Amino acid sequence: MEKLVLFTPNDLAKITNHRSGEIKFGEKMLTVQKGIDPISFLTNCAAQYVLFGIPEDIGVRANFGRPGTASAWQNAIKNIANIQHNRFNKGNDILILGHLDVLEQMKEVASLDFNDIDDRSKLSQLVQQIDKEVAHIVFHIVKSGKTPIIIGGGHNNSYGNIKGTALAKGKPINAINFDAHSDFRILEGRHSGNGFSYAYEEGFLNHYFIFGLHENYTSKSVLDLIKKTENRVRYTTYDSINVRKEKAFVPEMENALDFIQTAFFGLEIDLDAIPNIASSAMTPSGFSVEELRQFVSFFGKNKNASYLHICEGAPDLGEEKNNHLIGKLIAYLVTDFIKSNQ
Repeated sequence: MEKLVLFTPNDLAKITNHRSGEIKFGEKMLTVQKGIDPISFLTNCAAQYVLFGIPEDIGVRANFGRPGTASAWQNAIKNIANIQHNRFNKGNDILILGHLDVLEQMKEVASLDFNDIDDRSKLSQLVQQIDKEVAHIVFHIVKSGKTPIIIGGGHNNSYGNIKGTALAKGKPINAINFDAHSDFRILEGRHSGNGFSYAYEEGFLNHYFIFGLHENYTSKSVLDLIKKTENRVRYTTYDSINVRKEKAFVPEMENALDFIQTAFFGLEIDLDAIPNIASSAMTPSGFSVEELRQFVSFFGKNKNASYLHICEGAPDLGEEKNNHLIGKLIAYLVTDFIKSNQ
C-alpha cells in the first residue's frame, strides 16, 4: 500500500479538542503503530471499522462537475475526532488508516480542461490510476476481516470500493446507492458518473439498486439500459416517494434490501441527494438528513453490509463560516452505520 499516507498519533492529537471532564473519539481511536506493517496491524488490531480517505475531485472534473470533493476527508476527520466517547459511541471501535496520496494527480489535473478531448482522456487515465489504488487498499481492509468506511472524493470511487471488496470476498458483490443520479452511464472513459456501470461490466457488481433517483436528471438512455438489465439493476425515484406519494420510504427500503441482501453489499451514499448540501451537483430538492440517517442505519444493520462509502460532499463549496457542517454530517453517518452494524 505504497500510495497510502498513514494517519499518525500526532495527526490525531492536532485535530482533537481536549476538554476537562470529556473523552473525545480522538483520544480513543487507533492509528497504525510506528514501525508495524499496516496490513499486519489491520489484521491484528481490535478495531472493526477502518476509516480511509480519498481527497480527490478528479472524477468529478472528468464528469463536468464542480471540483471541491477533495476537501471532504480533512473536514470529516476533524469532526469525527471530536465526537463524544460514551455509552452510545465508542471511539476505540475505529482505526484511522489514513488517506490515498493523490497529490501528484491533483497537481496535474489543475491545468486540464474537461472540454478538451485530449484533456478529458487524460482525466480518465488519472481516474483509472486512482481506481487501482482504491481497490488495492479496500481489498486489504476487507481481507483482514475489517469493515471499510471510505470518505471523500467523487463517486468514481465506487468502482474501486466494489472491485476491492469483490476480490477480497472472492465473488461479485451487490450495492445499494442513495443518490439523485444513477452513475450507471455508458463506458466512455472513467469519471464519477459511471463507476457502477464499469464495475457491472467487469463482473465485480452483481445486483445494483439506486435509491431516490431524480426523474429530471436521469437520461432516457440510462433508463433504457436499466430496463434491459432489470433482473440485476433496479431503482426507485425520489419523486415517486416524496412528491407524488405513490410509494413510502420504509417499504421502498425493504424492497431494496430484498434485492441486494442475498450477497455481501456495499452501502454507497452520495451527499448530492440531500438539499442544499455543498457538493459537485447541489440540489434544492431531495430527502432530508433524517431520512438519510435512517437509511444508513437500516442497511447498516444487515449482516451482509460490507462497507460504507460517503462521497461527493464538498466543504470548499459551502458557506465560509459553516463549511464544517459537511464534516459534521459525515460524522453522524459514520456513527449511525457503526451503531447499527454492531
